[in-house]
Amino acid sequence: MDAVAHGRIPSWGAGLAFPGARVVVIRADGDDPFRILRHELAHLALHQSIKGRVPLWFDEGYAVLAAGELGRLESLRLNLTVARGRVPGLAALDAGLRGGQSTAEASYALAGTAVAFLARRYPDQSLVPLLGRLERGEPFDSAVARSTGLAPGRFEDAWQRDVRRRHGVGLWFLAGGMWAAVGGLVVAAWLVRRRRDRPRRAALDIGWEIDPGAESLPGEEVVTSHPERSPNA
Repeated sequence: MDAVAHGRIPSWGAGLAFPGARVVVIRADGDDPFRILRHELAHLALHQSIKGRVPLWFDEGYAVLAAGELGRLESLRLNLTVARGRVPGLAALDAGLRGGQSTAEASYALAGTAVAFLARRYPDQSLVPLLGRLERGEPFDSAVARSTGLAPGRFEDAWQRDVRRRHGVGLWFLAGGMWAAVGGLVVAAWLVRRRRDRPRRAALDIGWEIDPGAESLPGEEVVTSHPERSPNA
């Protein structure tokens, strides 16, 4: 994989497509080789049909959508990202797709939502009108504006609002984040209780010693108590 990629794929990457040569390389030890293959084949299909260049977020988002990768785990990760108030712009999204693994995973999910939002702008909920313009060689920004009625800046704002509405804190809880939050609260309460009880546990140990000369049953410890004598005793 490293020999073929020539450093163009991160260490956690599981697939690589060369649209010009119509070649796909995937790792057989990846999470789901068939899902990865669908993702990479979507890249080949997209670049085989369109004439010009498209932004990285659209390229990856199209592949995410075509491969059916916006499942529950991706949504949970996306919901947590949005709950933290992190909805990047499209330019920052391109950088996130080439970042570390955790950042890239959320960025791939966000890219998928951006392409899905484009599809929802059409009555038939498809990308056919946009892809038709791209196939005829129309520049990407112009194709988006003329097919959706949204200029690039307006599209970005509308998409960010849509993401916050669809993947806010409430949906993060419903998707499974509630149990993660409850688990965190239980652990935090246990740590607070343990810290609070530390002086009392230490006080219970004062005055108790093991009598080395005492006989005991196997596995049983014999301890003797030596309470402090009062001054009048």
